[in-house]
Amino acid sequence: MTATAVPIRETRPIRVPVPAWVGVVLATAIIYLMLQENGAVLAQSWETLHEFFHDGRHVLGVPCH
Repeated sequence: MTATAVPIRETRPIRVPVPAWVGVVLATAIIYLMLQENGAVLAQSWETLHEFFHDGRHVLGVPCH
């Protein structure tokens, strides 16, 4: 049996639309706020958002106590 060479196909760069990048940035910011924020960034409105994010942490299984 002889081995045959497989031709290498030319690859083209994948173009990601700008709205997709904006969505990634927003999702990353929301995940940070939900999982890590303890009042350093949102100190002014932290009391209101604490309960919302607190419940979200428990839903995702992240210990926050």
